[in-house]
Amino acid sequence: MIAATQLRPGMVVKFNNELHTVFSMVHRTPGNLRGFVQAKMRNIRSGSMIEHRFSSEDKVERISLDEQEMEYMYDDGDSYYFMNTENFEQMHLSKEMLGDGVWYLIPQLKVNVEFYEGKAISVELPPSVEMTIKETEPSLKGATVSNVTKPATTDTGLVVQVPPFIGTGERIRVSTTDGSYLERA
Repeated sequence: MIAATQLRPGMVVKFNNELHTVFSMVHRTPGNLRGFVQAKMRNIRSGSMIEHRFSSEDKVERISLDEQEMEYMYDDGDSYYFMNTENFEQMHLSKEMLGDGVWYLIPQLKVNVEFYEGKAISVELPPSVEMTIKETEPSLKGATVSNVTKPATTDTGLVVQVPPFIGTGERIRVSTTDGSYLERA
C-alpha cells in the first residue's frame, strides 16, 4: 500500500477491485482546506477513463506486474501472436486488448508484455517503429521540409501525415505515442 500522494503516471493500482493505470495526477492544497490528489485513471479491463479525488491520507494498493520481452510474429485478423524471446513459448492477444497498438505491430518487433497473476494485461511498445510507405501521392521533386504534409498509408494500414518529399516504398520512423512522422529511416 502506498499513500495517494505517491501516485505517478504509468503506475498500476487496484481501485474498487479493478486494475487501473494512472494516466495523470495532480496534488492540490487549496487554501485552508485539506490537501487532496486528483487522479485520472484508465480501467485496464474495460478501457474507460475515470477521475477520482483521493484524500492525502488515503492508501492505494500498488500492483506489481511481471514483464517479459516478446517478439511480435503475425496476426490472423482477430488474434496477434507473440513469442517469448527466452523460452520460445508462443501466445496470442486479442485485438481489443491491444487497442490502437495494432497499427504499430510489424514482424520481429520486440515489445514488453506485462502480466498480472499469469494473465497478459498490457503491451508496452517501443517509442518509435520503422515502417514502409505502401501508398502515397507521388513525391515532389525539389520539395524541402516545410509545414505542408500529405497522407501516406503504411504497411500496417496506419495513415501518417508525411512531408511532400516522401514517396511510396520509402522507410520512415513513426512515433508510437501519437502516430506522427519523425524522420526517414
